[in-house]
Amino acid sequence: MCGRFRLARKKEILEECFGAECALSPQHADTRRAGDPDDAEWAARYNVAPGQQIAVVCQDPIEPVRRLERLRWGLVPWWAKEPTIGYKMINARAETAAERPAFGDALLARRCLVPADGFYEWKREGKQKLPFCFAMADDAVFAFAGLWERWRSPEGQTLDSCAILTTEPNELMRNVHDRMPVILPPESYELWLDPGFHKLSGLRPLLRTYPAAGMRRYRVSERVNYVQNDDAECAAGIGVPSEPGFGLLG
Repeated sequence: MCGRFRLARKKEILEECFGAECALSPQHADTRRAGDPDDAEWAARYNVAPGQQIAVVCQDPIEPVRRLERLRWGLVPWWAKEPTIGYKMINARAETAAERPAFGDALLARRCLVPADGFYEWKREGKQKLPFCFAMADDAVFAFAGLWERWRSPEGQTLDSCAILTTEPNELMRNVHDRMPVILPPESYELWLDPGFHKLSGLRPLLRTYPAAGMRRYRVSERVNYVQNDDAECAAGIGVPSEPGFGLLG
């Protein structure tokens, strides 16, 4: 599962990393509503939670342009009666997404990248659940494999939302949680975002477990347990012993 993550990079950094423009794409052009944040309001996030607006990268279906946009985390299928179902759809299992009514169509035609620079998971020790942050070994920005969908209310209002795919954990994750988000290497971005590519046989190899050797983990404060806390202290490391081979911070 992936239920919290961090994205503290500025919008300009994301545009450069993913070769994307910060603008609504043609297929989303009618989704801007009064009160929606504009480009100037993009801010560092240290405790991103389900139900919130998050940054995603989508490929324009007409022009060869990537768009950096904001979608709600928690996919609402087009056939849903109420948008609240999205709170149960924050993740999709990579192994079965193609067969799930909520995710099958999106996997074939509406894929996206979800930028992050860290994600959190909790390890149970006795009665405690200790939060850890997982990041790239070099602290680089990375991307989760995501799916997006558009829902329309009976009144004609639209909501664009997304989910993050998960897979089997690597050695770094295994003693913390039995799932981890699918992290795509940069060389996979083009194929994953290609709206004209619909072959499951070509997509499934991309949904593999990210190597532990390229990541690190460290303990963080229990401040991250509470959604209302969203500041740099949520991601600050606290002293823990190192684990050889995994680049675990002390």
